[in-house]
Amino acid sequence: MTIPQRIRLVCSALLVAFSLTCSISVAQEQSYDVKAHYDKSEVMIPMRDGIKLFTIIYSPKDKSSHHPIIITRTAYGIGPYGPDNYRPVIGPNNDFAREGYIVVYQDSRGKFKSEGGFIHHVPYKAKKGPKEFDESSDTYDTIDWLVKHVPNNNGRVGQWGNSWGGWQVSLGMIDAHPALKASNPQAPPQDQFLGDDHHSNGAFQLMYCFSWMMRSGRAREGGPTEERPPPFRYPMPDGYRFFLELGAMSNADRDYFKGQSPTWNDYAKHGTYDEYWQARNVSKDLKNINHAVLIVLDWFDAQDFWGPNRMYHAMKKYNPNNKTYLVAGPWSHGGHNGRSGDSLGFVGFGSKTSVYFKEQVLLPFFNYYVKNQGSLNLPPVLAFETGANRWHSLDIWPPPQIEARSLFLLDGGKVGFQPPARSSADAFDSYVSDPAKPVPYSATITTSEGNLFMVEDQRFVWGRPDVLVYESEALSEDITIAGSITANLYVSTTGTDGDWAAKLIDVYPDDHPDPSPNPQNVRMGGFQQLLAGDIMRGKFRNSLKDVARLTPVVHSQMGPEAKKLAGVDPMVPNQVAHLEFGLGDKFHTFKKGHRIMVQIQSTWFPMFDRNPQTFTDIYRAVDADYQKATHKVYRSPSNPSHIKFNVVKR
Repeated sequence: MTIPQRIRLVCSALLVAFSLTCSISVAQEQSYDVKAHYDKSEVMIPMRDGIKLFTIIYSPKDKSSHHPIIITRTAYGIGPYGPDNYRPVIGPNNDFAREGYIVVYQDSRGKFKSEGGFIHHVPYKAKKGPKEFDESSDTYDTIDWLVKHVPNNNGRVGQWGNSWGGWQVSLGMIDAHPALKASNPQAPPQDQFLGDDHHSNGAFQLMYCFSWMMRSGRAREGGPTEERPPPFRYPMPDGYRFFLELGAMSNADRDYFKGQSPTWNDYAKHGTYDEYWQARNVSKDLKNINHAVLIVLDWFDAQDFWGPNRMYHAMKKYNPNNKTYLVAGPWSHGGHNGRSGDSLGFVGFGSKTSVYFKEQVLLPFFNYYVKNQGSLNLPPVLAFETGANRWHSLDIWPPPQIEARSLFLLDGGKVGFQPPARSSADAFDSYVSDPAKPVPYSATITTSEGNLFMVEDQRFVWGRPDVLVYESEALSEDITIAGSITANLYVSTTGTDGDWAAKLIDVYPDDHPDPSPNPQNVRMGGFQQLLAGDIMRGKFRNSLKDVARLTPVVHSQMGPEAKKLAGVDPMVPNQVAHLEFGLGDKFHTFKKGHRIMVQIQSTWFPMFDRNPQTFTDIYRAVDADYQKATHKVYRSPSNPSHIKFNVVKR
């Protein structure tokens, strides 16, 4: 084997045989008649503070035996509403209906038909009064009511949810009800200042957050309703132009929200990693968890990539003896629930990975722990290696058979594993970063952030003068990386603040075959596949140096150390500063004949907001604050900018 024996390859023959069943599985999903097999009821479940949450219960018509309960709680609506209106698919998929699960949906507090007021990501409260609540207590109270009032249940409950629902699962795991036997947080956000949904290392994820707040974050008027607000109608199809013409961040509330999005205004009040954000870091509270947990990480998740990883490491730290599983696959945000999972954009994965996950991982997990049936042959970590396109069964993530390597930026637009030569004593590359002409994050004309940009061909920007490009020679052998990727950049600016984004790219050979069929006439020769990337806001370079990489432990109270995390420091003009920030974890093989590329830029727009490049509160900045600046990236022996990752030993 090219990878050590302790990393056990999942049997390829099993995958081949399994792929033959995929078309059958899709047909079964479409043909299942939920209404013929299930009764539907709608109830209001009381919480400890007297508020009632709207809940839909699908119960099997078969009353001859007791059934397990599986629940998801969400802020996005649980329709169709009405006792005679049925979902065509219930639970994670209709395999759960065939197994006879009691399937429960619940509107989050303050959303749709539930009572109460909506608060974005209510933080966990370790000590609560008799009528104080959070998502942990709401989950507890819901489960307690269900096991006492739903006929024919077996007293065992599982919870699952993706994205926001995954976050609610995270909170429901804490101080859990005794009947809760299994939790499945899928792509769960854990810290929304350090990398999930709305920020990355302090940089604001503008495009996604604006759209989300316009639809899901506005104040509710008129009480409970089953109507979901319509999506915001952009006045043009080009999101890049829309957000550029929006101007300064402060213009968004003035021109569009008009005070009707409380969370947007909360964000504007908390522009640093202060107590507001620290309290909402879920990972620090994941303690004393005694039931089985299956965490799902999507390798190409544009919204919540960091959350599952931080959650996994927090669980290993705080609950080392717990039955905690991690599944990491080649999916976009929520793509593990898709019909196929055999490709993303123009990148193929060689098998129907989503179907494999649903039938060979997810269903057996819940059957074993909640239905109390069957066997479970799931390894502690099941990870898909992109590039080589194969699953691995591992004992821990990352696997121990790795060694740290540094890929240095060198003269002539090159990268290599040897540090810069002494002849490069003062070497650097420079560019002008102009907030009026930011680097686009995608070549697609869209107002939706989307997901495919996570594997998009980067040739659309590599010729820009404000994008630095460094590329290796063609590889003479495969290089497999596993685990964290960290950017170490030595930079300076003529301004007093700035952003730096680093991208790690897999460059295909010039003669790489095109897709077949190829209706879009895509040329894969020289394709620059984005593999990993992230951004660091310069003023947070000191306060977030450690936590911005991986650390799950962050203070929840504003003591002296916590206040330091909320600190900001202006950049000193023309003075070298060291930026260290994570690009996320990956399990990927750069194949022989491919090249490894690094791109460095200072805008990634409109996915992230523009930095004015003057030291100011960006949420209150005015248009005049946005100024051009000249940035330098150093590649000398004393300031060796590099990307650090782990290479699997051969």
